[in-house]
Amino acid sequence: MIRRLAPPTAEDPDDPGPERIYVLTGGRGGPHPRTRLDLVTLVLAVGGARNTAASRRGLFPEHRAIIRMCRRPLSVAELSAYLRLPFGATAVLVEDLLQAELVRTRAAVVPAVPDPALIEEVLRGLQRL
Repeated sequence: MIRRLAPPTAEDPDDPGPERIYVLTGGRGGPHPRTRLDLVTLVLAVGGARNTAASRRGLFPEHRAIIRMCRRPLSVAELSAYLRLPFGATAVLVEDLLQAELVRTRAAVVPAVPDPALIEEVLRGLQRL
């Protein structure tokens, strides 16, 4: 059975609204291009002394939620869905945490592209059969 979620309404407390998103991101529309975050980038919270209550001061509840959720690697798309925020806003929050060294990111594994010459040789061999 598929459960359909109703779109957020004006009275929905889970809907952050454009004002809240603007405050969370400081008006930024997305992460800096050098950060290279995309939907499948994995985010992992950094443990140890750096991730203490003192280092979390000044963070929004959404920042703290990302740190809690990322004890195991999660993609930025998953974080965006769990936080119910647009990808751009979630990416900005992850970028903030990267700069504070509270999380690390890792690109998803890119499949190896085979050598085109090898593919042509395999095709010629198959055609000879």
